[in-house]
Amino acid sequence: MPRNLMLVGTASNVGKSVLCTAFCRILYQDGLRVAPFKAQNMALNSAATPSGREIGRAQAVQAEACGLLPNEHMNPVLLKPTGAMQTQVVLQGRVWDTVPASAYFRDGKNVLWRAVVESYEYLRDRYDLLVIEGAGSPVEMNLKPRDIANMRTAELADAVVLLVADIDRGGVFASVVGTLQLLEPHERARVAGVIVNKFRGDPTLFSDGVDLLQSYTGVPVLGIIPYLPDVGIDEEDSVGLEGERYAARSLGPEALRIGIVRLPHIANFTDVDPLFLEPDVAPAFLERPPESVDAEGSGEMDALILPGTKSTMGDLGWLWETGWAHWIQRAAARGLPILGICGGYQMLGQSVVDPNLHEADVTARRGLGLGPHRTTIGADKQTVPVEGELLGPFVGLAVSGYEIHMGRTEVPTGVPRLARVRTLAAAGVGPSAREALRPEGPWREDGIVLSEGRVVGTYLHGILHNDAFRAAWLNALRRRRGLHERPPAVQVREARRAALDRLADHVRAHVDMKRIYQLLEVELRGPGAGRCPP
Repeated sequence: MPRNLMLVGTASNVGKSVLCTAFCRILYQDGLRVAPFKAQNMALNSAATPSGREIGRAQAVQAEACGLLPNEHMNPVLLKPTGAMQTQVVLQGRVWDTVPASAYFRDGKNVLWRAVVESYEYLRDRYDLLVIEGAGSPVEMNLKPRDIANMRTAELADAVVLLVADIDRGGVFASVVGTLQLLEPHERARVAGVIVNKFRGDPTLFSDGVDLLQSYTGVPVLGIIPYLPDVGIDEEDSVGLEGERYAARSLGPEALRIGIVRLPHIANFTDVDPLFLEPDVAPAFLERPPESVDAEGSGEMDALILPGTKSTMGDLGWLWETGWAHWIQRAAARGLPILGICGGYQMLGQSVVDPNLHEADVTARRGLGLGPHRTTIGADKQTVPVEGELLGPFVGLAVSGYEIHMGRTEVPTGVPRLARVRTLAAAGVGPSAREALRPEGPWREDGIVLSEGRVVGTYLHGILHNDAFRAAWLNALRRRRGLHERPPAVQVREARRAALDRLADHVRAHVDMKRIYQLLEVELRGPGAGRCPP
């Protein structure tokens, strides 16, 4: 059996998730049955599995790179900060508890570790090897005795460990040397190589640096990865919002200007990624409301999106405190199109109540009043992939996505609904990555669509990834401006596949894959041998 591959980092945000995705794709292309694994993740970007569970978005993307449907065992512990120093702990895809951050690091790790071991063994028994992602740094010394995500997992999996350092942020020598020095001797012995990531310029100019690192640490440098702009895969968490991908774009006067409210607990913001692929759309994340609203209701905007959030109660309070709520109400009254997704949909209604204080220290908040619906936050979380068809002005269009929410929303009879949907489930549970999803359960209605389509609310994460809906929604905005309609500029599914292959090709060209395969005890017939079709 091949050995497992694990990437740990000298710090957070050095590129571990992206590189794990690349290695997942490379190994899949080369004909191996490979799956991702991350023992513990902390992120508000998550994904639904066919079994109705929830995992980190990064592991879902890595599963996609492997040609797999996501599975709860790929990320057995998911931490979702809810605000006020509280963290929701999702264990093997189900909400386990919501605890103070200090209590999480102090208590309960035995239960969590047993889940990590169980999930690791589940995947180990079904795949040739795992690509394992560490969390943060393996040498956060105040946390290290209780760290379950890094070297303890490496030992569990008997993994070949590669240490990833980000040269773009500077201090690469100190970060590599310091990390290795702080590891215990038996942990350091597992580190088989260093990967220097995000290199800008001519890598040959770093040859002296490679020699210094290798001579000082005794660990070979197995790759220098040039900086790759616009990687094109989903970001793991909101740190990614600071990157080039989401920078505001300056386009011509005919570009559609779409604002996205940057909520304090924004979650699953990858819902809006397809807008950044449209050449005549200028999306921008906004922390504060524009100063004015013109007679058409938009100011500098053609539409506004209220995205998902991990804390609808907290972020709804923030909307009122910052002036966003009154701005949105005035803009909507003057005709500005509003799209609310998940928590954003809940906020559009009359009220959100949290009788058992799952999200905040208040039991009720006034909604924005743009829809007649009311939401109650409960203990049970709805986590399912869905498919269906759109209604109202978008009638007849097929739609798919996923739901992750704790609220239950009541919509009065007779209110126009956005869609009718049904849950999807995996047709099989075997080790093959390529099972189809099949419908399961009855049809049900989702969302609202009011004011001739100007106010739209939905629980469907990923709705803008549906090319037909995205085109229809954007064309409605274009008609409002007197602009020509356009077909979708990209097919999102093909764009995602191309991005994964481009990333794999980029990393393959700049790491010593021959040596990595030797370390993994895998016989490679040649670079790219046995490449599978996507």
